[in-house]
Amino acid sequence: MTSTTQTRPVHSPGLPLRYLFGVLLTLALALALFYLVMRPSMFELEAMALFLSITAGISVLAGYGAYRAGWIYRSPRITWTLLGGYALASILTFVNVWMTARLMFASQHDLLLATVLLVFAGGIAMSLGYFMAAALNDSISELNAGARAVADGDLDARVPVRGNNEMAELAQTFNTMASQLQTADRKQRQLDTMRRNLVAWAGHDLRTPLASIQVMIEALADDIIQDPDTVGRYHRTIQRDVQALTHLIDDLFDLAQYDAGGLELDRHPTSLADLISDSIERFSEAAAQQSIQLSGRVDETMGLVYIDAQKIERVLTNLIANAVRHTPKEGSVWVIAKAVSDGTQVEVGDSGEGISQHDLPYIFDQFYRGEKSRSRSTGGSGLGLTITRRIIQAHGGDIWVESERGRGTRFFFFLPDK
Repeated sequence: MTSTTQTRPVHSPGLPLRYLFGVLLTLALALALFYLVMRPSMFELEAMALFLSITAGISVLAGYGAYRAGWIYRSPRITWTLLGGYALASILTFVNVWMTARLMFASQHDLLLATVLLVFAGGIAMSLGYFMAAALNDSISELNAGARAVADGDLDARVPVRGNNEMAELAQTFNTMASQLQTADRKQRQLDTMRRNLVAWAGHDLRTPLASIQVMIEALADDIIQDPDTVGRYHRTIQRDVQALTHLIDDLFDLAQYDAGGLELDRHPTSLADLISDSIERFSEAAAQQSIQLSGRVDETMGLVYIDAQKIERVLTNLIANAVRHTPKEGSVWVIAKAVSDGTQVEVGDSGEGISQHDLPYIFDQFYRGEKSRSRSTGGSGLGLTITRRIIQAHGGDIWVESERGRGTRFFFFLPDK
């Protein structure tokens, strides 16, 4: 059940005052022109002032009465409303001029002629008013049709923009609104798709290790496995799967926080050289076991960087872990940081297997695994690069990748000075 709120017509308090000011200004200009052109006597000037004041007062009362009666809101069509305004103006003009002619003209013939001319002028004004009102009504009808189309779900609907008046501004505003609605709808659809995919992918990644753990625990509990080496291998596998589940749940929690706008940065001037050194040291043993040369180089002229040290360390950890994981024996992994215009650029590269051109545009997407290099069996959750990009973007920076199959991969990220 839906409810609508009806609002009463709003009477602008300044509009009647502006109308009164316009009538008084017209009265003053008419009297001044009458005095300059006719050079009347004081008696004639007073008589003309009295007469024009009376007719002006009648005009003010008639116009204000129509305004207060709300006739502009009661008409079913804007054309009739505007035409009514032209008709009222024509009638008031006719009365004012006819009464003046009645008082001033000595000849009945001249009075009749003035009457015919006033009727003709009023008809011309009404015809012109109808033409202009119909043209305005066409623009309003186009806006109405566009609004109905958007209300019916057609977010591609747009209305033509003609001229540079208020109607053109309204049409432009409507088109801007429709574009924003279309963009919001597209983003919402993408979010819905990503949410469905996230649930499906997370369910798969959680189900697989849980099923493996369940099978091995049941085998150990039922004493099916007696061989000590096999029991030890089962324990190590269970431990590895539990760690993988922990990392996946942590990544999902962090990603949910980032998407909800919950990423708060604790920025301080930080030595990027120390962060890189600590990150490299964390993977030195794993690299040594694979005979991988792990090195780092930082521009000596680079000073402190204004960053969230913990978040950027996680970025370095994710990138170096991927590089070491996908680099074969006797390969090399390197980290290079240098000062560039308006910030700092960091490169994490490797001489590993590389990424295909087909997969490059998608590697920052949630759970994307186009190649075996991103399968869960190698330890990746498919969320590391997504989280990495969120962190860099939160710092106001950017991250990109250059890679080619068989020729290694190089990740770059840029951190602005402020």
